Amino acid sequence: MHTVSGGEVAGILVAVFWAILVSFLAVALARLAQTLRATTKLVADVTDQAVPLLADASAAVRSAQTQIDRVDSIASDVQEVTSNASALSTTVASTFGGPLVKVAAFGYGVRRAITGRKDDVPAKEPRRTVIVGRTVSRRDKRNTRGKRD
Repeated sequence: MHTVSGGEVAGILVAVFWAILVSFLAVALARLAQTLRATTKLVADVTDQAVPLLADASAAVRSAQTQIDRVDSIASDVQEVTSNASALSTTVASTFGGPLVKVAAFGYGVRRAITGRKDDVPAKEPRRTVIVGRTVSRRDKRNTRGKRD
């Protein structure tokens, strides 16, 4: 019979410890490899989806820039038309404004002369009608008739 010495028992314990340690490390490395594979697949999928999205975004930015250029062109044209209209308005006002005021004043003077009124002669009093204790002029009657529904 062979007896086991203390050194041999210690050697067996160290060997078992190393075997357990190596198996834990092997499991950890296997899980790390799975994680790296999943990460690689995820990055590949994101890349496959991101490239078309970036192309669409680039096309949208180009289209927006084109529209902004068109709006800028339209705005400058509108500004030019506005300045031209302002200049035309000023020209028309200065050309026809003075003579039109003179013609209007002449027409007013002619109308006053034809009616024969003078400033010192008072106008005729309108006819009045008494209705239930209050006096109403003809003009007020016409206005109240037109307001009825």
